[in-house]
Amino acid sequence: MHLQGCLRASELPSSGNERDRCMAALLAFIRKEETSAFGFDFPFGLPRDLVKEDGWRDFVVSFSCRYTNAEDFRKASYTVSGGLELKRMTDRACQTPFSPYNLRLYRQTYYGISEVLAPLVRKHQACVLPMQKALPGRPWLLEVCPASTLKRAHLYVPYKGRTREHCTDRKHILEWIEVPCGVTLPSSIRRTALMDSDGDALDSVVAAFATFRALHNQAVPAAVDHKTYLLEGYVYV
Repeated sequence: MHLQGCLRASELPSSGNERDRCMAALLAFIRKEETSAFGFDFPFGLPRDLVKEDGWRDFVVSFSCRYTNAEDFRKASYTVSGGLELKRMTDRACQTPFSPYNLRLYRQTYYGISEVLAPLVRKHQACVLPMQKALPGRPWLLEVCPASTLKRAHLYVPYKGRTREHCTDRKHILEWIEVPCGVTLPSSIRRTALMDSDGDALDSVVAAFATFRALHNQAVPAAVDHKTYLLEGYVYV
């Protein structure tokens, strides 16, 4: 695997810091990459107890009608769950850090489903795995979780921060990706991942590797046999 670039969505053509511009640019980028796979770090679904629709596609395309904004989504989820933070089957299996409507994640869940997945699914412009078949000629979207990937590799260390120890931990993670995992990183990407104290750049590198590994190891159809994954979503680690 050879990484060629690492940038924020706000740096895409015609993008910007405003959410609407950024989302529009991201969607345009996905649509034109018809032979590509994308790994996104946000929940593609909710625990089945919170899903009223019979299938995942119906759930996604009606999501923004059911929840008018992110705050409404979080409030409604807590109401239905009786104040509990439920997790999906894949969250428990992959040890993701949070419930999809946790305080630290609910905005990513809401905007990821309503403004990324829904427009693409509604117009059949992408295949979201494993809930949809991986068809040729369309971009494939996979849910990934860098934290879960690092946990599985026993590398889930406090790498986000400005101290020397944080930078050292980021270096160790990059060494794991480069050497045993066989990923080729240009010096510019390596430097960006090391210097980004928030860890976003390193997260994107780990997410890219997890996506590549899922496809390379033919893990794409692994979840198709379980109905719960086909409704709630599945994390590729």
